[in-house]
Amino acid sequence: MGLCSAVMHLWRTLIALGIFVACACPAASPIYKWTDAAGVVHYADHPGPGAHKVTVNVDVVPASAGQPPSGSAAAARRSRGGSASDPYTQFVIDSPTGEQSFFTQPVPVHLTMQPALQTDHALTWTLNGKILATHANQIEFTLDLPRGAFTLTATVADQATGATLNSTSVTFYEHRPSLLDRYHHPR
Repeated sequence: MGLCSAVMHLWRTLIALGIFVACACPAASPIYKWTDAAGVVHYADHPGPGAHKVTVNVDVVPASAGQPPSGSAAAARRSRGGSASDPYTQFVIDSPTGEQSFFTQPVPVHLTMQPALQTDHALTWTLNGKILATHANQIEFTLDLPRGAFTLTATVADQATGATLNSTSVTFYEHRPSLLDRYHHPR
C-alpha cells in the first residue's frame, strides 16, 4: 500500500470513527486502537492485540435560524426516521481530491454518501464559504471555474433537529492559461 493510499485510508477511518463514536457509542464506552502485523490501523469497542484506549471529542452543532449550517460535524449525530442512532456510514468528497489541479476543464464533483440522503435531510455545498444553491441535494455535478484556489465542503442538515454533518473540506486548484501566454494564444 503506497503512502498516499495509507493516508487516505487513515483519514477515511478517522472520519468513520468520529461518526461511529458520535452516533453509536454511549459516551462512557471506551474505543480501542491498534495496528496489526500488516500495518493496518484498527478501531473498535473491544481491544485487539496491543490495543490502547483513545479519546474522541464529539461536537453536535445546531444550525442557526436563517443561517447556513456550519460547525464541526464530522462527529455530529444524524437522525433518520426519528432515530438519532442511525448515522451516515460514509460521507466523503471523492472528487475533487485534496490539492488536485485542473487545467481549463470543468471540475467533476462527487460525494460518496451511505445510506442515501434521507427525506428529512438537506444536502448543501459551499465553495469558498458561499453556498452553491443550484447544486442542493445533488451528490454529483461539475463546476466551471475561473483560475484560482477553491475549497469545497458538503453539509447535511437534519431539518427537524437542525443538527449538521460536514464533510472534510477539499482544497483544489483551477489553472487557466494567461492571455499573455504565447504558447496557448497565438498572435
